[in-house]
Amino acid sequence: MQNLINDTFIRTLLKQPVTRTPIWMMRQAGRYLPEYRRVREKAGSFMNLCTSPELACEVTLQPLERYRFDAAILFSDILTIPDAMGLGLTFTEGEGPKFDKPITRAEDIHQLVIPDPEVELRYVIDAVRLIRRELNGRVPLIGFSGSPWTLATYMVEGGSSKSFSKVKALMYEQPQLMHELLDKLTQSVASYLNAQIAAGAQAVMVFDTWGGILSTDDYLEFSLRYAQKVRALLNTQQDGQQIPTILFSKGGGLWLEEMAASGYDALGLDWQTDIHTARQRVGASVALQGNLDPAVLYAKPEVIAEKVQNILRGFGQGSGHVFNLGHGIMPDMNPEHVAAMVEAVHTFSPQYHL
Repeated sequence: MQNLINDTFIRTLLKQPVTRTPIWMMRQAGRYLPEYRRVREKAGSFMNLCTSPELACEVTLQPLERYRFDAAILFSDILTIPDAMGLGLTFTEGEGPKFDKPITRAEDIHQLVIPDPEVELRYVIDAVRLIRRELNGRVPLIGFSGSPWTLATYMVEGGSSKSFSKVKALMYEQPQLMHELLDKLTQSVASYLNAQIAAGAQAVMVFDTWGGILSTDDYLEFSLRYAQKVRALLNTQQDGQQIPTILFSKGGGLWLEEMAASGYDALGLDWQTDIHTARQRVGASVALQGNLDPAVLYAKPEVIAEKVQNILRGFGQGSGHVFNLGHGIMPDMNPEHVAAMVEAVHTFSPQYHL
């Protein structure tokens, strides 16, 4: 790969031969790191941190100073698009994200305007440019967005939810209205990811955090259909290089075959999906990313190493596996236990690439 010192992650996503399994970690720049907490305190709020390209760059690079990760992921939030649409995003400690102006009626959806990434989301695109420059080819940079369905859930619910009753009521009572919302979000997500790619992201990931709350029929119609539309709109050739794409549906293990046919280069797996079975089901059509239970990192280093080996053994020989957690790391995790996981992957994975 041009301009990359370590291209193991990119080559793996494209199912090209590598000498070991690459590793990065969802939420690798985050609250489990004391250096992150210091920058967050300096920023004054989570949104201040997200909207400062310099601070976002600083925390994106922090985990690379500690660990032998094979990729950096842009520090941002999946809810930047709804915020740019005017819903007014705030974060309250212990409560998570909230929107000041959630979607409550049809007119709210009709009036939504697709944001210009270089205007309303300029702070994210500037952060991508700055991070890419500061990385200087050390490892590739991952850009990302929430999926249309996941963004819609937050926008209609007004924040996090346990029952998802509001968004499901809209979906069942007024499906045409839900499709209108998802169409607008699809255009917004594709435009946003394309801007990240143009600014220097070398792979992109779509986080479908809440796809797994749906029935099979509804997942295919309201979640995967729109993730597939996003993929079809992406500019995956940049400066002569292919930009790999990853789709992660938490709780999506039921639908791996359909996900694998959606056009993405790789699928993220949560920890409830057996990686050996997943590989048998999708064959050579896509790479797989995952899928250690984040709670394993509470264990002693020797237990962590054993669990890492189980996943490496489960995937088996050959390229096409990016080691990761099955979801984001917990904020109270011991950073030394992350080091144990990373070193176990470096130690035990080469035997699967002989």
